[in-house]
Amino acid sequence: MSDESQRTVRKAVIPVAGLGTRFLPATKATPKEMLPVVDKPAIQYVVEEAADAGLQDLLMITGRNKRPLEDHFDRVDGLEAALAKKGDDKKLAAVRHASELADIHYVRQGDPKGLGHAVLKGRQHVGKEPFAVLLGDDLIDERSPILPKMIEVAEETGGSVVALMEVPPEAIHLYGCVAVEATDDDEVVKVTGLVEKPETGEAPSNLAIIGRYVLAPEIFDVLETTEPGRGNEIQLTDALQVLAEQEGGNGVYGVIFKGARYDTGDKLDYLKAVVQIASSREDLGADLNSWLKEYVATLP
Repeated sequence: MSDESQRTVRKAVIPVAGLGTRFLPATKATPKEMLPVVDKPAIQYVVEEAADAGLQDLLMITGRNKRPLEDHFDRVDGLEAALAKKGDDKKLAAVRHASELADIHYVRQGDPKGLGHAVLKGRQHVGKEPFAVLLGDDLIDERSPILPKMIEVAEETGGSVVALMEVPPEAIHLYGCVAVEATDDDEVVKVTGLVEKPETGEAPSNLAIIGRYVLAPEIFDVLETTEPGRGNEIQLTDALQVLAEQEGGNGVYGVIFKGARYDTGDKLDYLKAVVQIASSREDLGADLNSWLKEYVATLP
């Protein structure tokens, strides 16, 4: 493989092994990634985002009871035949769309030892190439994609890239946080330090890491020796800190995201995401927004 092809980002790892306990009992038999956001499961938005960024080779890091994920992105001949017989071309196209998005592979994480451990499970598939990591709790609006810019920065620098978003100081303890230096590009910063969920008042900035990464393959060697950190889990943030400090390495960069992001990580944020996405849809928005205005007017 040439040096040029080794710098090209072609693959993505999507960790989906979480138990979804915050959504019980809904997730007792259904993976949280399969919960619908309007009329598509949350995970399909993530796969579509990767495919739109040109990433056609995807690896999902799964766990037990995640078989519905594989089924969703597979062909369903009986359903397709029934829709074709009815002449329902619109629904037939929607059903086929999910199975035609990308080449998707699956590997089980086994023990849930944290995000760093999940990413490490992708080593054999990824090899020595840079790769993207997309977390399913963060849905990025297709009208304001961030992955293309992150891939551009990774291919130019040879380093790792994280997606960053400004958050209120009182909320920074919920995220990984970074210390940064400016670059010649207003959208891009050089990351000099990373902290996973800092205590209030100890955050180096109000720039939070959100669930998109483009990682240099050197991350795997670091993760192999990363000790469990916060929550007794192998933290990807800790491994990125090593790369940020590494002498002679290509460093860590951040792309500052200012577009629309929907958080599906807990019940309230999930409900907000459904409403926001539905209200922006051409087929639903006008009627939903009209009803929302009437409903809100009745609230005490």
